[in-house]
Amino acid sequence: MKDSIRIASGQGFWGDLLTAPLVQVRRGPVDYLVMDYLAEVTMSILQKQKLRNPTWGYARDFVETVDAIIEDVVSRGIRVITNAGGVNPRAAAEAVLEVARKHGISGLRIGIVTGDDILPRIDELLAAGHPMLHLDTGVPLASVRDRLLSANVYLGAGPVVEALTRGAQVVITGRVTDTGLTLAPMIYEFGWAWDDWHKLAAGVVAGHINECGGQATGGNFLGAWQQLPNLAEIGFPIIEAYPDGTFVVTKHDGTGGAVTRETVSEQLLYEIGNPREYITPDCIADFTTIHLRDEGNDRVAVFGIEGRPATSTYKVSASYADGYTAVGTLVYSAPKALERAQAADAILRRRLELLGLEFEEIHTEFVGYNACHGPLAPPVDPPEVMLRIGVRSHDYAAVERFGKELAPLILTGPPGVTGFSGGRPKPSEVVAYFPTLIPKDVVTPEVSILEL
Repeated sequence: MKDSIRIASGQGFWGDLLTAPLVQVRRGPVDYLVMDYLAEVTMSILQKQKLRNPTWGYARDFVETVDAIIEDVVSRGIRVITNAGGVNPRAAAEAVLEVARKHGISGLRIGIVTGDDILPRIDELLAAGHPMLHLDTGVPLASVRDRLLSANVYLGAGPVVEALTRGAQVVITGRVTDTGLTLAPMIYEFGWAWDDWHKLAAGVVAGHINECGGQATGGNFLGAWQQLPNLAEIGFPIIEAYPDGTFVVTKHDGTGGAVTRETVSEQLLYEIGNPREYITPDCIADFTTIHLRDEGNDRVAVFGIEGRPATSTYKVSASYADGYTAVGTLVYSAPKALERAQAADAILRRRLELLGLEFEEIHTEFVGYNACHGPLAPPVDPPEVMLRIGVRSHDYAAVERFGKELAPLILTGPPGVTGFSGGRPKPSEVVAYFPTLIPKDVVTPEVSILEL
């Protein structure tokens, strides 16, 4: 057993800072690089890509990142764990093998975690008596079966640990929890038992800090962000973990941003519901038991975390087609920019009404005035305002016609308009989210190994 391991965060979402993984593997010692690419809507996007091309369906940015770091990873013995596999982890693994061949690397073992994609099994599961009720509304999944785009189980750290045990240096998964990517190497290296709930909860908290990349080191920080040094070269977090479940949050020396009690606390509060019950497939973590100690020099110790047994269910992230939307913008300038934009909005809505077009929702924002604060925005007379208006409907033709009614406002509406670009807004498909639960005993994670 190692005395400690260093687990570096390399991506907080698909589209995050491309240089972060390079900095993490080159600027100092790390044992693991974990990269989170998936959000709820990402799975449906990847599923549609795979339908168009069976070799797609994963975060292709990841392969470019591997191309940049693979020689460092191999020479330094760093292990990489990522959920960039999306809905096609095997294709992602094969693409990584091609990169390794290009660099003349041999002996690379890639672990592939699958079993999370239950879309092909939906009819079987419904027939077996699993209604998969919407967590908020209680509506059964069958109500949107004919429009279903994706359905993925949030797997835990277990299959990732298995891949590491089988010698994988790179582990590529589908929908494994963000926290599981960091928890897995802690279980593997320290030999934690699967019912040691306090230690597992500590690993979950470490994963929660790591999962959003630079958000734990000063990015998106609501505190004294103006005082943070060199955000242009922000360092991503590193978890320095110990066998007893304690850990330190830090970053590489000389990188920008900061690791303080405040930055770590803010990340801990990100996207949580009941702080006493942070539910994951591996355990339930009690965030009210977390203790933080700022040790200075970009080091914050985390300890005292308590956990409880895991639930008997997995969360399922499903998505379905729910109509169409289109959004268009026009910019109005002073004098009385807001008045002009509001008048244009009223004119457009009346024209849509006269055409007999009906929408489930018409939403208008006046960017520069109330787009962020809505009705709380104070009365002002801004020098310029962007009118942003969107519609949503299951009627494709109505949404398409809306797009044709925006441009005429330029010559048939209030004066002082500019900023119309990109042509007519076109309908795009609305993807709706359907969260539900499924018993763990009907889902079987699978691990396979590719070797060069």
